[in-house]
Amino acid sequence: MKLDRVQITHFRNLSSVNFSPSPLLTIIKGANGSGKSSLIEALYYLGFGRSFRTNKHGSVIQNNKDSFSVFASCKTEETESLKLGIQRGRTESFICSINGAHSNKLSDLVSLVPLQLFTPQSTDLIIGSPSERRRFLDWGLFHVEHEFQLLANQYSKFLKHRNALLKQMANLNAAENQYWESQFVQLGEALTDKRRQYVDRLTPIFKEYAREFLPNFDVELSYYRGWEKDVCLSESLVKKREYDGKIGHTSSGPHKADLRLKVNGVNAQELLSRGQLRMAVAALQMSQTKLFNSATNRKSIFLLDDVGAELDADKREQFIDGLLEMDTQVFVTAIESSQLAFIQKYNEKKMFHVEHGSVKEE
Repeated sequence: MKLDRVQITHFRNLSSVNFSPSPLLTIIKGANGSGKSSLIEALYYLGFGRSFRTNKHGSVIQNNKDSFSVFASCKTEETESLKLGIQRGRTESFICSINGAHSNKLSDLVSLVPLQLFTPQSTDLIIGSPSERRRFLDWGLFHVEHEFQLLANQYSKFLKHRNALLKQMANLNAAENQYWESQFVQLGEALTDKRRQYVDRLTPIFKEYAREFLPNFDVELSYYRGWEKDVCLSESLVKKREYDGKIGHTSSGPHKADLRLKVNGVNAQELLSRGQLRMAVAALQMSQTKLFNSATNRKSIFLLDDVGAELDADKREQFIDGLLEMDTQVFVTAIESSQLAFIQKYNEKKMFHVEHGSVKEE
């Protein structure tokens, strides 16, 4: 997937932006507050249907406007042309557009736009909550395993129902509740198997990149499934039924899963500096990109916001080199040209300057 034309309207300080990015490397320069990160945020909506900076869609819409829109024309790996877009208003309503056909299912749009993001806050993937790492795994599965989204949605539905029964202090042993319990277990085990298989495929690729980005460390990746070892999910649910009843929610299952990263035998966040944590995240994201490419024969889009923050010049070059070698379409923002002195070696690139919400090609 390559974006070849992007149009953004009424998004933060970007009133009306229309530009044609490079199929490989697009550099977006500008001072703080100029709108370069807003441009990246707008592109992010195509791949996720939401912002990475706020949970409130209304806050990205310009004052006195009812909605914003992001549209793009794209080329697929089969050179098919696609016209994609999203429009969001101040309520939770939205419209996705795919070749002129409207949809109210975000998955219809985002399944077509395999997009990843790297920012100064990306270290949250390692130092943040397990939910960050579950989202990382589930992004990979969503784009690689077609049936994964249905499985995840079904599991979420049965989890909500089980939690509702726990809050009502219902008897989960009662015959009318056994169906829900058995389905919850079946879906939970299936979801766990999908994630474990994905981690097994990801791990050897990650180790290659970890040797490149963190050569002085022995790095280990492992998957915690969300309940105790040596017991199946149904046994864990029975053991914790009284406890779950007291707290009012289910404490065992893949919704409690985690991806664990150890460096020299200890948790990565206890040993690595902030810059090293960012390189560990880069290794994880690049390994996911490579697995996506090989599993689907498709290419992804990568957004690098504020690439100069806490990443030295050699690592910036190493990171971008690795992405471009995989034919990834890369968008990079930077404040100063000096942060990207190495880009002169790339032939197929475009450079844009952002100032006061206006985007001009250099």
